[in-house]
Amino acid sequence: MAGLGSSGLGRGSGGLRSAERPSRNTSKALSADLTAKRPKPKLSDILPEIWVLIKPRLWLLSGCFLLMIVNRASSLVLPALSRPLIDKVMNAKDISLLPMIVGAAVAATILQGGTSYALTQLLSKSGQRLITDIRKQVQQHIGQLPVAFYDENRTGTLVARIMNDVEGIRNLVGTGVVDFVGGVLTAIFAFVWLLHISVKMTLLTFVILLIFGAILQYAFKTIRPIFRERAKISSEVSGRLTESLGGVRVIKGYHAEANEANVFAAGAERLLRNVISSITAQSFMGLAATAAQGIVTALVMFIGAHEHYADKLTVGQYFSYVMFLVFMIAPLIQLVSVGTQLTEAVAGLDRTREVLAERQEDADPLRSHEIGVVSGDVRFDDVSFSYVDDKPVLHNINFESKPGTVTALVGSSGSGKSTIISLICGFHTAQSGAVLIDGHDLATLKLSSFRSQLGVVLQETFLFDGTIRENVKFSRPEATEEECLKACSIARVDEFAERFPEGYDTIVGERGVKLSGGQRQRISIARAILADPRILILDEATSSLDSESEALIQHGLSYLMQGRTTFVIAHRLSTIRRADQILVIEQGRILERGTHDELYKLGGRYYDLYTQQHGLETNLFLAPGEGDKVELTAKA
Repeated sequence: MAGLGSSGLGRGSGGLRSAERPSRNTSKALSADLTAKRPKPKLSDILPEIWVLIKPRLWLLSGCFLLMIVNRASSLVLPALSRPLIDKVMNAKDISLLPMIVGAAVAATILQGGTSYALTQLLSKSGQRLITDIRKQVQQHIGQLPVAFYDENRTGTLVARIMNDVEGIRNLVGTGVVDFVGGVLTAIFAFVWLLHISVKMTLLTFVILLIFGAILQYAFKTIRPIFRERAKISSEVSGRLTESLGGVRVIKGYHAEANEANVFAAGAERLLRNVISSITAQSFMGLAATAAQGIVTALVMFIGAHEHYADKLTVGQYFSYVMFLVFMIAPLIQLVSVGTQLTEAVAGLDRTREVLAERQEDADPLRSHEIGVVSGDVRFDDVSFSYVDDKPVLHNINFESKPGTVTALVGSSGSGKSTIISLICGFHTAQSGAVLIDGHDLATLKLSSFRSQLGVVLQETFLFDGTIRENVKFSRPEATEEECLKACSIARVDEFAERFPEGYDTIVGERGVKLSGGQRQRISIARAILADPRILILDEATSSLDSESEALIQHGLSYLMQGRTTFVIAHRLSTIRRADQILVIEQGRILERGTHDELYKLGGRYYDLYTQQHGLETNLFLAPGEGDKVELTAKA
């Protein structure tokens, strides 16, 4: 996915802390909450989307339609042969017709079987390819959406959009269409033949079936919102379940297993009620279908008997009529299940369309400029920003970071430090003022070209469930083995990786659970070194580590910062003494700025923060002098 990850390099999405950020982003570009209530879409709105899916497969569907005509016509040969079999062979005892009748039956059966096989192979495979194509399209699209979209939606919801919602869409070009169109064709063929045998019985039957059709239309109209609601509930339950499984250590640490079980049970009950509602609707359709079938059968028995006694209908004609009637009614009864499948497919298409309608980051017409190689000059020109209207987070921020310098951001939690970093990363856009990169307004740059030169190392490192080598090379998959090993050596990854039996092929586990915090952080730094970014973000990269781990990691950070424009957020103020400039942020404003010595002599807010923290470090929270032992020594 495009963007920045908590993986410590210029790829991935999301990950920066947001202590000062509300849970919902209502800034300049709004992103949709996929679980929010929405007006029911009209079928006329979805038909163009269905056409987009069908158009590339039009020739395939046309050929399959011809095969379907042959298939359904051959399926009616057997009931058509019943009339000459009974009237000519059995009653008139003309045995010479029997070989021809049997031969026609065998040929029709073989033809029907062959065309059925061909239809299933062609359309089922096409349907599966369609699912795969849409999944890839949705995943790629979601990957290009702004961070605000991820703020609005749970991971489980997005997974459901990619994996589950498209599953039923295969019926739009797959076996669901075969059953639907084939059933309609069979009913039409049978209806024509029934009219040929008895107009009276057929018209009366048709009236009953029209009433049944009206009931079906009402039922489908009722059941479609149920399927749509089911997907929403399912994604919410899946999202909470994903969070619970990911936070199992917190849950067990607070003995909250019972509470999580209750939360999941409540969601499962909501899903059950929805499923029961759909079962009720489907059962009602089944009841209507059975009632229609029973009424039609009784009507045919009554009229057919009278027609036979009046010498208007032979036994063979009656038997043939009944068989054709079954071929007409059975497909219409099957439309109950087929219609449910297609209704679910259309509902899935609704939900998929919602995601694809979200505007990608670089789709903004203002973002038209491709930036070349970044030198690293970053300037905030009177920048103000708010996540929510009338609640500003940053007020008229002005500063400049020259290429190759280190800028440290300090201040209390919620002061606006992470928001400044978020604006540098292009996660959000300033409401007023401008963030300038080498003199270019970041709001006009294609973020894909900018972020490829941006790297991030965070306090909470994200690793994928793969090998050490795969996680390091994630930032630059095309890197050679020599480049990868060099980055690992600089970040001191080799000191622990080479002690494992599998070496760099050691599996780190989900989120790197099999490694210590220091080992994960060193992999994160190696990954960033391999990416070779021009602008580097260090967001409290060492604050949660012990002194020994921090000493090892600072060596890698020192190398990584050389020649790059670096921004550091650090709670341990002793680690930023040698920064080129320190910005003290309070309540969204730059309260003080300067070097460590300048700010310390000033005796203001920075002096208070530094002396207060130094006092804590000599207390029970840290080993004596721990924060003073290691400093960032690299400068441009």
